[in-house]
Amino acid sequence: MAIEIAPRGAWRCARALRADTAELLDLFLPWVARPGRLAIAQLGQSLDGRIATASGASHYINCLEARTHLHRLRALVDAVVVGVGTVNADDPQLTVRHVAGRNPVRVVLDPRGRARADARLFQDGAAPTVHLVGEDLAPGTAAVLPGRVARAGLPGAGSGFEPGAVLDWLARAGCRRVLVEGGGHTVSRFVQAGAIERLHLLVAPLLIGSGRAGLVLPPIDTLDEALRPVCRPFRCGSDSLFDLDFDGAGRPAQ
Repeated sequence: MAIEIAPRGAWRCARALRADTAELLDLFLPWVARPGRLAIAQLGQSLDGRIATASGASHYINCLEARTHLHRLRALVDAVVVGVGTVNADDPQLTVRHVAGRNPVRVVLDPRGRARADARLFQDGAAPTVHLVGEDLAPGTAAVLPGRVARAGLPGAGSGFEPGAVLDWLARAGCRRVLVEGGGHTVSRFVQAGAIERLHLLVAPLLIGSGRAGLVLPPIDTLDEALRPVCRPFRCGSDSLFDLDFDGAGRPAQ
């Protein structure tokens, strides 16, 4: 059964497909078929925008289908990026387990070298792992991903790494398609910097009422300054998935 795919992800099939199959093609092909570099982010949250309780509990806000979707995203990119806070709080594996596919390169943003040494992604050998720290904590390295765990220094550690510099470093290392997975602070920095082309926002039907917020951007005075990405809603089990396309959309002032 042949499926014709246009450069921007439009598709056509001579046979009628199952509704869930067609929905997967509609969701993924616009960015999978896109050539060149791509940075996509993902956040899973409650209806009231919380990604964890006040104590940090987040397992699991989103349903199994939403977690499977996240693993599918990982399988379709070269690298997955998380901040050191996510590593220390959640000890994530950042591997593909719910779907078939290749584990991406795991990248930890840790400007001040605070990551716990016993974190699983530094120990399990499941995928190449890059520990990005301030340049004073590691010598400058060539844009290569040697071995299973590599430590590399980047400038700008004082106020946090500039998202564009992270993506440029990864592109030089051969990781042109990147998933920024968490946490909320890291995703927010990349969105604020205009470094994200797409954001997959998975919203679970529950109210936490307090706790850690997901996307947090600088205050604006009027709604004319608000981001207005192109939005497509999809079902994802009991959750709702919003595919937000920032290409060509208004962005906050840098």
